[in-house]
Amino acid sequence: MNVASLLGTLGGLALLFFLVLYAVVRNLLFICQPNEVLIFIGGRSATSTGKKQVGYRIIKGGRAVRVPFFEIVDRMDLTNMPIEVAVTGAYSKGGIPLNVHGIANVKIAGEQPVLDNAIERFLGVPRERIMEMAKETLEGNLRGVLATLTPEEVNEDKIKFAQSLLSEAEDDLRSLGLELDTLKIQDDSDEVGYLDGIGRKQSAEVQKNAVIAEARSRAEAAIRAAQNREETEISRIQAQLGALEADIGRRRVDAETRVAAVVAEARGRVEARIARAEADLEVQRARVEQTRRRLPADVLEPARARRAADEAEAKGDASRIVEQGRATATALEEIAGTWRSVGAGAREVFLMQKVDGLMRIVMGSVGELRVEKLTVLGGLGGGAGGPGGDLTGKVLAANEQLKAAAGVDLLKAVQGRIEGRSPSPKAGA
Repeated sequence: MNVASLLGTLGGLALLFFLVLYAVVRNLLFICQPNEVLIFIGGRSATSTGKKQVGYRIIKGGRAVRVPFFEIVDRMDLTNMPIEVAVTGAYSKGGIPLNVHGIANVKIAGEQPVLDNAIERFLGVPRERIMEMAKETLEGNLRGVLATLTPEEVNEDKIKFAQSLLSEAEDDLRSLGLELDTLKIQDDSDEVGYLDGIGRKQSAEVQKNAVIAEARSRAEAAIRAAQNREETEISRIQAQLGALEADIGRRRVDAETRVAAVVAEARGRVEARIARAEADLEVQRARVEQTRRRLPADVLEPARARRAADEAEAKGDASRIVEQGRATATALEEIAGTWRSVGAGAREVFLMQKVDGLMRIVMGSVGELRVEKLTVLGGLGGGAGGPGGDLTGKVLAANEQLKAAAGVDLLKAVQGRIEGRSPSPKAGA
């Protein structure tokens, strides 16, 4: 035998070993799902109470190895079994037959010792048979519970009804190895119309309560609306009041600020005036001092000099006046002596000397006089003794007087009338 054939033989033996091992493990190793239990039958194991030995062991979740030739393995499903529960004509408290329909969720208990009861009763039993037994048990319990409740209690408080049914059925189901997860009463009725009457009564009561509630709601809504309007108006008034208070505060602050500014400005002006007055006072004091110091030089000394000059000038004028007076007196004395020596004609000579100067003054004042017209009345040939001279003079004198008094030139008017009567050169031709 060569090496190649030896290796092939060893490989075949190894493959056969692994196949046998796989088959053995597959047949002996069992894995339990979370929603089931594995019952290894044939072994001996103590129960949870420790007082009794049973011929099986339970695996819930995980894995276990079956002892070959001594144990067999069975499975039990722990999932929920929905069961419809319905009773017809079950008498309630008061003798009213009721029809009740509900739905229950039942499962096999997963904990010992209740699980032991399920194994003893339902191991190898079909699931439909388990559901039928649970249904019959629940319906019997349902009839027992209905006998203790009035139709009103059954109809009005289904939660209480279901809780009473759970309490009633729990012990019976546990003795079977079952657990009741939930029980819901879907509807209940009766064949005599009792519940309908209760329903109509309750409906009327509900309608009455609804009408009352609606009226109360409308009243409360009206009250709330009025309160809201009141609150809104109060809020608006408060807001306006707050705005007015803020405006008043602002105006007060502005007024205080303006008052402070005006006071400060007036105070500044007063202080400035006081400062200027104090400065002017100092200046005036300096001027007074300057004037006081300058007065002797500018006033007193010039006054003294003017007084001395005036005294000298007065003395000169007095001397001149005295000399003039003396000269005038001497001249008057000489005139008087001459007047006395001339005799009676001295007065006419003196007056003629004075008339000459007076005539010069008078003629000088009328040198600008303008004569527009000169009328001479009378003359050398037309006096009172000449022929016709007196009448002409009187007419001219009267015309001039009338013209001066009334502004009427009589001679000119007569001349105009005479010229108007005479024919014109054209008329004569």
